[in-house]
Amino acid sequence: MNILVLNCGSSSVKFQIIETDLELIEQNSDRRLAKGILERIGSHSLITFQVNGNPPIKKDAPLKDHGAAIDMILRWVISPEANLEQIKSLSDIHAVGHRIVHGGEKFSRSVRINPGIITGIEECIELAPLHNPANLKGIRAVSQILGENIPQVAVFDTGFHSTMPETSYLYGLPYHLYRRHKIRRYGFHGTSHRYIGYRYRREHGLRAEKVNIISLHLGNGASACAIKKGASLDTSMGFTPLEGLLMGTRAGDVDASILEYLFHKEGMDFSQLDTMLNKRSGLLGISGLTSDMRELLEEEEENQDRRAKLAIDLFCKSIRKYIGSYFVEMEGKVQAIVFTGGIGENAPVIRERICSGLKCLGLTLENERNKNMYAGKSGEISKDRSKLKAFVYPTNEELLIARDTVRVVKDAPRRW
Repeated sequence: MNILVLNCGSSSVKFQIIETDLELIEQNSDRRLAKGILERIGSHSLITFQVNGNPPIKKDAPLKDHGAAIDMILRWVISPEANLEQIKSLSDIHAVGHRIVHGGEKFSRSVRINPGIITGIEECIELAPLHNPANLKGIRAVSQILGENIPQVAVFDTGFHSTMPETSYLYGLPYHLYRRHKIRRYGFHGTSHRYIGYRYRREHGLRAEKVNIISLHLGNGASACAIKKGASLDTSMGFTPLEGLLMGTRAGDVDASILEYLFHKEGMDFSQLDTMLNKRSGLLGISGLTSDMRELLEEEEENQDRRAKLAIDLFCKSIRKYIGSYFVEMEGKVQAIVFTGGIGENAPVIRERICSGLKCLGLTLENERNKNMYAGKSGEISKDRSKLKAFVYPTNEELLIARDTVRVVKDAPRRW
């Protein structure tokens, strides 16, 4: 089957075409045929298409909405420019998998989309007002272009964390607020953490229930996840993606009373406070320079910028705090820490700074392995004798979305 995987943001659409079926999944022989991203939808858009093994094709064009963007993707996929042997017409796309950010407590697993499912996703909009509406635009655009009969599957970012116990997902707020409004920790990056658990299991020949690791998805958005017996036990993001680790522009954990204090001291209203917490804090807020870790590392090395170093140190410390708490929560039965995401996969110096404070947990980094692990490489970065292991695995959320799409369409059981 040729699966179109869509990740629709508020002003962007990322896509991949993945060839897979139940037999290819079992053999781990799925193939990515093409990928791309369309940015700045609603104005003059930046477009990147790439067929595997070929240089990327870059162009620009006015795209008024998500429907126009998806229409462009589909026209390109069947065009001579793409020249995909497996896809000569739209009928060669057999199903579409969508990344849906928030499923609330309604959706714990991937599901085939129908009118009832769309209603359920709409009911979760108040939990993800920036993301779920864009995801729904993608679903509706596919129906309009490919017809109502094309199978579409929703894969929820929050789904993997549905296994968390009450002690992990409840806040210390009056319980009736959870019962009335479902105020709780939902967690995000679930498909990425789920992939890391799958990848670790496959690489080590383990059954899912034998996987006990801490997964670190580190990028502009960052989260940690304690995976015990193959399931999410706890995660750092909460009711929204704001909670948890210090991130590119998000503050992470803060004392909620600071907001009232700033209301009185700075005269900031709710909208201004929300913008500060989500868009002007984190690495950007501390450094006063940038949210890009690469630029901060350059500033630290070349200019000895004190606040760039401070931002990096705070980022690494916030990660170590969560690792330590999860280590205790899992009663010390942690096999490995696994890094993924843009920073996790490509910043050896950040991995070294995080791991240098974990010797008390039995982790000893192998410096040469770590330095050479970037740009899509994967493997162990700890020493052979290290009691607690460390690995780098590039994430592949799109692959899991494609696989879930096949399994749902064929009514087959999900394995990771």
